[in-house]
Amino acid sequence: MALKDVLPGRLGFGAAPLGNMFRDIPDAEALATVQAAWDDGIRYFDNAPFYGAGLAELRMGQALEGRERRDYVISTKVGRIVLDEVDTTARDNGEKGEVFKHGRPNKVINDYSADATLRSIEDSLVRLRTSHIEVVWVHDVAQDFYGDEWLAVFETARKGAFQALDKLRDEGVIKAWGLGVNRVEPIELLLALEGPRPDGFLLAGRYTLLDHTRALQRVMPTVAERGLGIVVGGPYSSGVLVGGPNFEYAPARPEMLARVARIKEIADRHGVGMKSAGLQFCLAHPAVAAVIPGASQPRRIAEDRAAFAAAVPPDFWRELRSAGLVDPAAPLPV
Repeated sequence: MALKDVLPGRLGFGAAPLGNMFRDIPDAEALATVQAAWDDGIRYFDNAPFYGAGLAELRMGQALEGRERRDYVISTKVGRIVLDEVDTTARDNGEKGEVFKHGRPNKVINDYSADATLRSIEDSLVRLRTSHIEVVWVHDVAQDFYGDEWLAVFETARKGAFQALDKLRDEGVIKAWGLGVNRVEPIELLLALEGPRPDGFLLAGRYTLLDHTRALQRVMPTVAERGLGIVVGGPYSSGVLVGGPNFEYAPARPEMLARVARIKEIADRHGVGMKSAGLQFCLAHPAVAAVIPGASQPRRIAEDRAAFAAAVPPDFWRELRSAGLVDPAAPLPV
């Protein structure tokens, strides 16, 4: 089954902010945001144990409890086990640093073995208060988290998590699996391997208006040719595209802020919102099955929906391309 046939719609909900990403979010605000997404008609919800050491899954489970399970789709991730014990040591989260420093204090261990994959899914089922999960991503098997050791971690996942998820999909326990990463290299490597057959990928921050050339050249053609799909996470590049201070989970550098300013100047002249530019650029590629902006405030859901539906004049895209702000090979909305 193609990934696009599993997902109910092209606009989903990214739950990373529900794990207290960057700030301590009150429970009521987090739950109201999921409610706003549901009221808007969003039926695809992506999560991960890593998001606040299980906090995002716990909140989503509470928010969605009691709804007809057949009415929505959940994806979550494996590769991390959240323990009951409190972690008093500093966490090494690679380039993600202290993004979830306001999350739960539970110890999180990294484990991509087959047994850990099955345990992770079972733990997620409990936190999400659900009987099943449709899509499972193998989380962060990439250099941004593991540095020079990422290939060894990938090999562990190849022998463990990939095999376990391939079997679960073939048995009908899950509907799809793939990688959930912030880099194109692991996707490129998995696509070149014989053996396990992923159904698609969650690629965060690497097919966006601000950063798309590597993905466009190295993975998108193969994904499209094989009938797989890409879920785009982080379409606003950690927020910098829409006025936030961060790019790739850290303060944006001056050159990135300057690039955003150039895009915004063109967008303003054409009456285009930056969220519309970001979302609609991602969705123009035929390999993209869905985009999942994150939100922690109810009003953001309405903003995303309006951006998704807004009419953007073709001249805007043409000017971006002529200004060298979009790769010449990137598909643009029509």
